[in-house]
Amino acid sequence: MKKKFEMEYSLNTSPGVLFSRLSTASGLSEWFAENVNVSGKFFIFFWEGSQQEAEMIHYKENKSIRFHWIDDDDPKTFFEFRIDHDELTGDSYLFITDFAEDNEKIDAIDLWDSQISELKHVLGL
Repeated sequence: MKKKFEMEYSLNTSPGVLFSRLSTASGLSEWFAENVNVSGKFFIFFWEGSQQEAEMIHYKENKSIRFHWIDDDDPKTFFEFRIDHDELTGDSYLFITDFAEDNEKIDAIDLWDSQISELKHVLGL
């Protein structure tokens, strides 16, 4: 059974700039997948000859976006990007919530760390 886990990353950028990289086809294709197609609330992600479709199940401008993988049988699982902004420092905090089996959690965290490293590169951080 998959269990929920959350990670936090500090990014020295504005919520608006960050959110555009998390919620648009062009933004997501810069760091998350090789290509992304969007049709309404459905996002198709392409990686090295494979593709996966997700439904956007929650959206709050410059705050959060949540997706559910279409091929995931568990309707309670999702992955979510949530932004918190510190007005004093100007930093944005990206919280990622995801689900993984116990034996896959470390690999999932490593993959997110790698993806966020790419996101930081794209943002010039």
